Amino acid sequence: MTTTENDTNAAEIPAPGIAPAPGIAPAPGIAPRPVIGKLPQYKAGKPPTVVEGLQSYKVSSNENPFPPLPAVLEAIMASAAVNRYPDPLSTALRNELSTFLDVPAEDIVTGGGSLGALNQLLAAFAGQTPDGKADEVIYAWRSFEAYPISVGLAGAESVQVPLNADGTHNLDAMADAVTERTRVILLCTPNNPTGPVLTTAQVEDFLRRVPSNVIVVIDEAYEDFVRDDDAVNGIDMYRSHPNVVVLRTFSKGAGLAGLRVGYSVSHAPVTQHLRVAAVPFAVSTIAEQAAVASLRHHGELVERIQGLVAERTRVVDGLKALGWSIPAAQGNFVWLGLGENTPEFAALAEQQALAVRAFGNEGVRVTIGEEDANTRFLALCATYTKGPGVS
Repeated sequence: MTTTENDTNAAEIPAPGIAPAPGIAPAPGIAPRPVIGKLPQYKAGKPPTVVEGLQSYKVSSNENPFPPLPAVLEAIMASAAVNRYPDPLSTALRNELSTFLDVPAEDIVTGGGSLGALNQLLAAFAGQTPDGKADEVIYAWRSFEAYPISVGLAGAESVQVPLNADGTHNLDAMADAVTERTRVILLCTPNNPTGPVLTTAQVEDFLRRVPSNVIVVIDEAYEDFVRDDDAVNGIDMYRSHPNVVVLRTFSKGAGLAGLRVGYSVSHAPVTQHLRVAAVPFAVSTIAEQAAVASLRHHGELVERIQGLVAERTRVVDGLKALGWSIPAAQGNFVWLGLGENTPEFAALAEQQALAVRAFGNEGVRVTIGEEDANTRFLALCATYTKGPGVS
């Protein structure tokens, strides 16, 4: 995991990103855990800049640009008992998911988004050994930027394996990175922010190389948008591999990002410990009822998602027609490997009232948004001569 060194006495500075209140000096001796100073801060997608004469669009956070289905909004409006604690087990949602996925309800553990479900898993299975040595968690990099934060906060050590040049996981290198300290492996498919999926054949071969006592997490936050026939299906892997845990969320395809509801699917030897580590009442009653309604109207949801997939195809085809080279896009976003030109492109997008997600000097991720937003993005790319592959 990438860290930064700072010789300043930690007791003399506030926690990263937090300024002391005006007129209040940091209290002597108060300091965060040492790991806090070594972790990157999560950077949420910025809101768009207001540009006179232009409609602003936020295409920086991989949000669904459309509101939930009408039936889901009705379920949200009907949730009035917010003075009561929610069901800590999310029984109604787990039962609905059990039918929808054809898995036992006991194998499902809900959480505050798929990230909340992941944090519960890391809290249960990755930290430090009794002799103080850190467990290891392996994942591809670049991938979901919360991974190093979650792993570090759990007390474990990140083992980051560079992606292939085409934005795919290097599964051979990840398998070679396994040691006796490895407790968890994270597979993000489609990979955020680059976009490619892992195939069934690739994951099956990978699982044969991984010890059965190592948990392999298949993070499928964007599975609603996948149209590759060869793409791995996490639920199928879970059925045949006891050490596989699947993460899914209602934030993306269902458009419930603001309600924070996700879940994991795994077998009893795993779920029994996840329930101990689960955050009590993490999924609100409103979120649970909205998720249940989304499942009951899944056919309508698929139609809406297919519209975004069609827009993704239009954007990808448009970029290719302009000569841009991008990784295979199977999420609701595209990745532009702009390297050192990343800040420049992001600034030009801002001038066009488009908020994109820039990653240092690596590249830009652009969410598939409203039709007008996508058209304006393509128009910007048509005038930019430094795109990857453009000659």
